[in-house]
Amino acid sequence: MLLKLRKNLAPADRDALFGLCRELGLEPRTLTGVSGGVELVDLIPTDKAGVDPARTLSLLNDQFAVASIVDAGPASERFARANGQPDTIVRVGEAIFGGGHVSLVAGPCSVDEEDVLLDVARRVKAAGATLLRGGVHKPRTSPYSFQGLGDDGLALLGRVREEVGIAVVTEVLEPGDIAKTREVCDMLQIGSRNMINTPLLREVAKAGMPVLLKRGMTATSKEFLLAAEYLLSGGCKEVVLCERGIRGFDSATRNVLDLGTVAHLKQATHLPVIVDPSHAAGRADLIRPLARAGVAVGCDGLIVEVHPYPMRAKSDAEQAISPDLFAEIAGDALTMCRALGKTLIAPSADSVATPEAAAPLNYIS
Repeated sequence: MLLKLRKNLAPADRDALFGLCRELGLEPRTLTGVSGGVELVDLIPTDKAGVDPARTLSLLNDQFAVASIVDAGPASERFARANGQPDTIVRVGEAIFGGGHVSLVAGPCSVDEEDVLLDVARRVKAAGATLLRGGVHKPRTSPYSFQGLGDDGLALLGRVREEVGIAVVTEVLEPGDIAKTREVCDMLQIGSRNMINTPLLREVAKAGMPVLLKRGMTATSKEFLLAAEYLLSGGCKEVVLCERGIRGFDSATRNVLDLGTVAHLKQATHLPVIVDPSHAAGRADLIRPLARAGVAVGCDGLIVEVHPYPMRAKSDAEQAISPDLFAEIAGDALTMCRALGKTLIAPSADSVATPEAAAPLNYIS
C-alpha cells in the first residue's frame, strides 16, 4: 500500500500516522528521491495473517496526515475463501452448518397460535429438524396482510423453545427488535427485503449471535456476499447464507431457485450456504424436488416452511407443507448426504419426545 502524505506535516502528526500503521501490522518506509516535495510512504506487512486491507484502507482514509492513497493493493474481503481454506462451521443449538455437516430448519412462516406452534415444533424435531423457524415480524408486500404477532409472538417462541428443547431462528426488521429477540432466540435472521439495509446489518453484527442472511430477491451473488461482509466486518463471526430464489418472469413458481449460485458460493466463500425451497417454489408440490436439488448441489442445510394445517397458515399458506411431507424430505436428505459423504445432523435421541402422530426418528443418524 502506497500513501501520499500532506505537505509540511508536523512531526507529531507523522509519528501518529506511523504508529497507527504499525498497530495495523504495517511497517512504514519513506520513499526517497520523489520530486515536487511530495512524500510517499510504502507500507510493508509485518504479519500477513493479521493484516486486513479493507479495514486498513478505511482507517487511513480517516487519518488527516494522508493526502491520498496512491495504491491500495488488492482488497481481501472476509467472506472470500482463500486457497485451501476450510469451511467455517456455524453451530446453533444442535444444528451444525458447514464442514460437511447439513442441518434442517423447519417451522411455520409466521407464529400464529400456540397449540399450532407447539405441535409443529414437536413434529419437525421428531422428523429431524434441529432448528425451529417462525416469524413474529412479517414484512409483507401488502400493508393489509398479516404482519405477525410481534412481541406476543416472541413470547410464544420462547415458551415453545423451552418446552420442546429446540433452538429458534426468527427475523428482525429493525435495530430496536434485536435486544428483545436475542433473549428468546438462538439465531437472528435478516430477510430478503432487508439484505441491503446496512444500518440493520451493522447493528445485528454487534449482537454476538449467529446470523442467517437471506439473499435479496434481485441481488447478484457479489451483492449478497458484500451484505455478508457488513456482518463480518462488524464483528459477527457466524454467518449462514441462504439462497431463497430470485425474481424471474415465469409465474409458474414464485421465484427462481438459483442453484448455480449455490454451487458458485460454495467455492467463492467459506461461509455455510443453505437453501430455502419454500420461498423459491411458492407451491407446496414443488418443495420436495427443490429440496433434493439443493442438497445435490452441495448446500449445508435446508429451511422449509411447515404447518400442521397448511390452509390455516396466516401467511404463505400455498407454500406450507405438512409435517409428514417434511419427514419425507428429511429422509431424502439423509439418503443424499450419505451418497455425498456428508453428515445430516439430527437432534440427540434423548432430546426428542416423539408425539404419537409424528414421524419416527429411527431413519435419521
